[in-house]
Amino acid sequence: MQYKELDAKQLKQAFRGAQMMLGNNKPYVDSLNVFPVPDGDTGTNMHLTITAAINEMEKENSEDISSILKNIATGALMGARGNSGVILSQLFRGFGKDLQQNGLDAFTLATAFQRASDMAYRSVIKPVEGTILTVAKATAEGAKSKAQEGGNCLEVLLAASYSAEESLRKTPQLLPVLAEAGVVDAGGQGWVYILHGMIAGIQGEILVSDTDLIKGSDNLTENSNKIGLHQELEFRYCAELIIRGQNLLEEPLKEELASLGDSLMVVGNEEVIKVHIHTNSPGRVLEIAVTKGSLHDIKIDNMEEQHRETLKINIPTAPLEGLGVVAVTAGAGLAAILESLGVDVIIQGGQTMNPSTEEILVGIRQARYKNVIIMPNNKNIILAAEQAQKVSEEQGIQVSVVPTTSFPQCLSAMLAFNPMDDLQSNTTRMSEAIKEVDTGEVTFAVRDSQYNGLTITKGEILGLLEGNIVAQGKDLEVVAMGLLEQLVKPKHELLSIFYGEDIKEAQASQLKEQLEKRYLDLDVEIHRGGQPLYYYILGLE
Repeated sequence: MQYKELDAKQLKQAFRGAQMMLGNNKPYVDSLNVFPVPDGDTGTNMHLTITAAINEMEKENSEDISSILKNIATGALMGARGNSGVILSQLFRGFGKDLQQNGLDAFTLATAFQRASDMAYRSVIKPVEGTILTVAKATAEGAKSKAQEGGNCLEVLLAASYSAEESLRKTPQLLPVLAEAGVVDAGGQGWVYILHGMIAGIQGEILVSDTDLIKGSDNLTENSNKIGLHQELEFRYCAELIIRGQNLLEEPLKEELASLGDSLMVVGNEEVIKVHIHTNSPGRVLEIAVTKGSLHDIKIDNMEEQHRETLKINIPTAPLEGLGVVAVTAGAGLAAILESLGVDVIIQGGQTMNPSTEEILVGIRQARYKNVIIMPNNKNIILAAEQAQKVSEEQGIQVSVVPTTSFPQCLSAMLAFNPMDDLQSNTTRMSEAIKEVDTGEVTFAVRDSQYNGLTITKGEILGLLEGNIVAQGKDLEVVAMGLLEQLVKPKHELLSIFYGEDIKEAQASQLKEQLEKRYLDLDVEIHRGGQPLYYYILGLE
């Protein structure tokens, strides 16, 4: 096989290989999250993003390289999830930017990697070194150096991959938090797997098992000629859907669906579960799902025949005058509170459930207004919301993102919302309002870890103050009280407690009584939030 110039077929194989390689290793990438709370989904977000890109590529059987790269960029843009997915979408966008010729030689390939790095850096307001950005920059430098030496496209990819690996190994030297946790950057590791997959893809060889890939991840460059790509898809359909009901259980549903395909994702809570699976029996998936509750937002993609059939709620296309509000949250109680305050559309999502750019766009259209405010309520969703903002404005809908990172911030913003006022005035007022609330959260450690000088044990209860661990222990109430000792200040007048799906009302009431005895000047309210993963969310105003 020649590698002096990559043709359309080789390019497609490269991206298919990247998807498969990342998919095989996403649990390992997820595990690299330095923060030991349940939000380690970098690998999953990156894989879902590249899967959306591949699906868009496969819809059109094009042999034009510029069209292929445009479809990859579009699919990644719409499917981007979480900060890592958004940055990956920008890497793909830059990779294909201004590429006109129908062939990729070594210099063009190296230039594409440079544009990818440049685009990704520009997409982040405050770039941080020691992340995927640093690894992508090293990728471009390695590719350029080999191209200047006269290397062919395969040699350029191998050099780019080697430089990326070297940069990845050095990320703990640039970010002390990585060194303390004893890991490399998760996004950078995901990008390295993508490069390995591209090499495997253009060589058209056979993939080793998932376990071997993860065990041998340190030696993939040296063994890249032994790692390849299946030529045919094992599973034809990509099925996604949302189940709404009562007393929904993730693990039993996973067990029922596991034998029907791969790339299975079942996430949610007792009221809402999202399912993603690659399968040859989408009908059977729906039959099982409908026994659990009502089905919504069903999407079935035929990946093999490049034909996509999408079943969605019919959304009116003519926007209304006025101002709409869209918010992301998980938990029936939290959603009901926001709806009572005037939020028009709730997008299910949060920790470990980051909605894609496309899902946020659907929420914007469902709001039906010409002007829409989005509140992501999670720091890992802000970039996807901003991407949705840009796309919506191109479609004639004016959108503002109020950068809320927690439910209490969203609540404070909604109390400042005035539907009779204009978009800009509301955005300014709501953005100021979120500064007036302090947020605490009580969750659990998903693994043993060293973080910020603390020794953390898997399963331990953690108290977070504005996202930082300030209390830990085995007793839930003791940790909650310890967190509040650091959270409550003389300026505070009202404490709102939102208890999660694993907490009974009587348990929350008992905590309220303890707090009222300790903080005599503080009004304490409890509300059923129903949120997963977080026992309590605390808001102080």
